[in-house]
Amino acid sequence: MPPDASSRAFKTAGFSKEAKKAKIKDTELCLAIEQARMGQVDDLGGGVFKNRLNNNQHRSIILAKGGKHWVYAYLFAKQDRANIEDDELLAFRLLAKSYAGITEPQLRQLLVNGDFVEICHD
Repeated sequence: MPPDASSRAFKTAGFSKEAKKAKIKDTELCLAIEQARMGQVDDLGGGVFKNRLNNNQHRSIILAKGGKHWVYAYLFAKQDRANIEDDELLAFRLLAKSYAGITEPQLRQLLVNGDFVEICHD
């Protein structure tokens, strides 16, 4: 997916909680978003990307379809599972498609409700 200066990066509330437990900082997440923008992460198709974090101890699922919003949706420890299942991948693809259609008012509401946390502020 080509870089887009107008794209924004977020993490879901659930991802934020798990990242905090794993001691993964937003700076590492922002670096991984830049790597994703440059095509340096695993593209699982349909707007779903997998990236290694925390010195290769964890895997993250990033959703981005259309290059408008990058959303950290899921985090798992490498020692707990090797990968996501096929049915999970399909669900993430549907979610990525849904996130691509989020309007600005909907996005603001997600942020106000605490469902999304914006990261990578300039």
